[in-house]
Amino acid sequence: MAVASPATDTPRAISMHPNDNVAIVANLGGLAAGAQLPNGPQLRERVPQGHKVALTDIAEGAEVRRYNVTIGYANRDLPAGSWVNENVLTMPAARGLDDLPMATHTPAALPPLEGYTFEGYRNADGTVGTRNLLAISTTVQCVAGVVEHALQRIRAELLPRYPNVDGVVVLEHGYGCGVAIDAPDAIVPIRTLRNISRNPNFGGEVMIVSLGCEKLQPERLMPANSIPIQADGSMSQGLDVMRLQDDEHVGFQAMIDAILAQAVPHLERLNQRRRETCPASDLVVGVQCGGSDAFSGVTANPTVGFCADLLVRAGATIMFSETTEVRDSVEQLTKRAESVEVAESIVHEMAWYDAYLQRGQADRSANTSPGNKKGGLSNIVEKAMGSVIKSGTAAINGVLSPGESLRDRGIKKGLVYAATPASDFICGALQLAAGMNLHIFTTGRGTPYGLAEVPVVKVATRSDLARRWHDLMDVNAGRIADGEMTIEELGWEMFHLLLDVASGRKQTWAERWKLHNALVLFNPGPVT
Repeated sequence: MAVASPATDTPRAISMHPNDNVAIVANLGGLAAGAQLPNGPQLRERVPQGHKVALTDIAEGAEVRRYNVTIGYANRDLPAGSWVNENVLTMPAARGLDDLPMATHTPAALPPLEGYTFEGYRNADGTVGTRNLLAISTTVQCVAGVVEHALQRIRAELLPRYPNVDGVVVLEHGYGCGVAIDAPDAIVPIRTLRNISRNPNFGGEVMIVSLGCEKLQPERLMPANSIPIQADGSMSQGLDVMRLQDDEHVGFQAMIDAILAQAVPHLERLNQRRRETCPASDLVVGVQCGGSDAFSGVTANPTVGFCADLLVRAGATIMFSETTEVRDSVEQLTKRAESVEVAESIVHEMAWYDAYLQRGQADRSANTSPGNKKGGLSNIVEKAMGSVIKSGTAAINGVLSPGESLRDRGIKKGLVYAATPASDFICGALQLAAGMNLHIFTTGRGTPYGLAEVPVVKVATRSDLARRWHDLMDVNAGRIADGEMTIEELGWEMFHLLLDVASGRKQTWAERWKLHNALVLFNPGPVT
């Protein structure tokens, strides 16, 4: 990566590879026509911040290269100094899934990183929580209003009596009825809800509120063999279910009182838990980006990638996702798989999602949002190259299908591809189901995204965003583009921040404001 002078009044451009024929403008507010790039051309027109400028003459039909990858073909002559955006590019065809390199360039194991710990809540099944939360699972959207009312009373009346419980969350969703519950792909939302209920931050406590007549019955949501061991190490004798339609609930207030009574034994067990010193290898970190811009692949995502390598070296589990955002880098993924079997699993997930998009008559070009384009990302190919960087450089040693957990596949540690759609909220829900206990979220355009179930560390790609949203962003990766820090320096800073957040020594801004999004489930099946 080449960064021009960091002086704020000097035209600055960032190129990612010596073979690139475009660079992005780094100056806040962009650069006006006539600006002279250091060791580069004079701008022929105004170019906004984050957008690409042609470094050389690019003929019509010629490759436009960024990250040393063809991100498009010029649909007209582009003289040096021209603004290069989605309107002047033809997007390359997607890479086929045949004849891919399969585990041909598996990276060597990274050197171990020992001695790092955090303070966590150890569960009876061996997993570790970073928070001690009561979760109320729901089987259907119909109960959401009642449970929300009960939630307010639990927080006001019960939580003060249990100081070692960090909070209570409701696993509210829009699934459960009005769907083809026996359709083949119905397993995706069902196992997602089931595995979220078993997230390490909930201590093995499963409390369910049901309506009674819904298709997703509690016993289907949580079969007997899926009920976790409880916070005190005991085995549950069955599901703890409260059905609103049961005869004993006479009136609305009776329903609320029953939910509060149901919560008490769970809170009592959770309140007995204490943090203990755990190795960094007990972290399960999900990484994701949303509201991306051209700086995402320059500052924030490379920093997350470096930090991901540190976590892998420390024995932790890292999950990267967002199928539509890494589909165009599939060759990079399959060749660094740990084995041919892992590479084949990656291809399987990509092919499944290709077919899903085809059924909906959508294509990969639909991914890049108006905000992505305003931030300088011309198409999904360019976006993919910046997105995949946050996976770091380690070998990929496992693959999860949507809604699966690490336990389902017997995956212990390392770098895992957890297949999810690119939607922030669906990806977050699926990573929760996988077993995530800590989340990293990068953004260039800005989003108040958060999760109630795990701490979310928010990373700004640009200093301007970090300044404007100073009480929403936890890390300013824009310092890299400003020339103030290196990726490696910020990567180590992020690593130590994660240990502090996991230990409860620091709260993220999303936690302080209690900012979180509702769970959105991936439901690829039909409705009725």
